[in-house]
Amino acid sequence: MKRTVLILGAAGRDFHNFNMFFRDNPDYNVVGFTATQIPNIANRRYPPALSGKLYPKGIPIFEEKDLEALIEKHSVDEVYFSYSDVAHEYVMHLASRAQAKGASFVLLGPRETMLKSSKKVIAVTAVRTGAGKSALSRTLTRLLKKKGKKFVVIRHPMPYGDLTKQRVQRFATMEDLDKQECTLEEREEYQPHIRDGVVVYAGIDYGEILKAAEKEADVILWDGGNNDMSFIRPDLLIVIADSLRPGHEMWYYPGETNFRAAQIIVINKVSENPMDVRRILKNVEKANPKAKVIETDMELIPSEKLDIFGRKVIVIEDGPTVTHGGMKFGAGFEYAARMGAEVIDPRPFAVGSIKETYEKFEHMGSVLPSMGYYEKQMKDLAETIDRSGAEIIVSGTPIDITKLLKVKIPVLHVDFSIKERSGSLESALDKFLKK
Repeated sequence: MKRTVLILGAAGRDFHNFNMFFRDNPDYNVVGFTATQIPNIANRRYPPALSGKLYPKGIPIFEEKDLEALIEKHSVDEVYFSYSDVAHEYVMHLASRAQAKGASFVLLGPRETMLKSSKKVIAVTAVRTGAGKSALSRTLTRLLKKKGKKFVVIRHPMPYGDLTKQRVQRFATMEDLDKQECTLEEREEYQPHIRDGVVVYAGIDYGEILKAAEKEADVILWDGGNNDMSFIRPDLLIVIADSLRPGHEMWYYPGETNFRAAQIIVINKVSENPMDVRRILKNVEKANPKAKVIETDMELIPSEKLDIFGRKVIVIEDGPTVTHGGMKFGAGFEYAARMGAEVIDPRPFAVGSIKETYEKFEHMGSVLPSMGYYEKQMKDLAETIDRSGAEIIVSGTPIDITKLLKVKIPVLHVDFSIKERSGSLESALDKFLKK
């Protein structure tokens, strides 16, 4: 008998799992997706142009909070969990909610969801959001360029706009970001690669995306988002762990999956918490003793020599890192603190959607998340900054926010890069490329 399915997601892994496993599968009837983590992605539809012949009207997207009601209304047989960067306990609470209403709770694995490429594939994933994956990916692209390799980056999806238009996206210039109406979060991930002369693919249908990428590259670099698994089967899997969050490599899904599967584990920010690196190393010995370990630091690079000692500053950090990533601060706050700036707590000045973000993520410290998923949210972000009375913005995001935000005070951008302490990424890459 045909099984009735509900897919729990966050506009990324859920769509990929549907495309790979359910789209043309007559044994299942997907009655809906649910949405969480990202604002304003519920109450849409996965469009007919993407859902296939079995779903001529597309598929509705609901709020995850209505899980129990949806199971009852649609007589759901199986609930498929399909997003990332959540604690094991969080996953099992959802499983309990589903099972309490009679449904099975399912996790699809790599065999059923990973695409196979005819090219060499390097995948960079992480234990947690904000561990330094983007900086590590940029380091690898520079090494691949140095070695004269023909490569492109395929990025984990962030489909927050018109899903049909976003089926296959190719970014080679800054103008492409404007044409595709990219959000602030998308720009944070794509712009640094484009700035380095690297082509980036992203979108919704990763089968079609991979075909397009293979036409212009001999090596594919998967640049993963959150701490999700790669959508493409890697020949080399590099996973980054965070010394500021020791133990998370064994507490989060699917970060632990990545940690156990990695051929290379990069432990980042070592000098910021050297004692707890031992704890991560013990978990390597227990969970993945064959993995090669490389220890690194995050080097902070200001855009200019601006003296901020004693100045009132407001710090903007990468949104996902300090929201569902669970970090209280990032590179911007770290640099402001080192330089002796007076960091303003933005929470009393927050308005609209920014205020709602603080209410949802109570752990956040005295930093402003770079929330810019839609125009009103960017206006709320700019108004919060203006109300704060800050003299300078210290931005820990990897893009020039002045291109999107209308702010009245100067911005000091703090970029970051990977700096090796022990082991060599280049040597590991050479060994892989020679195979």
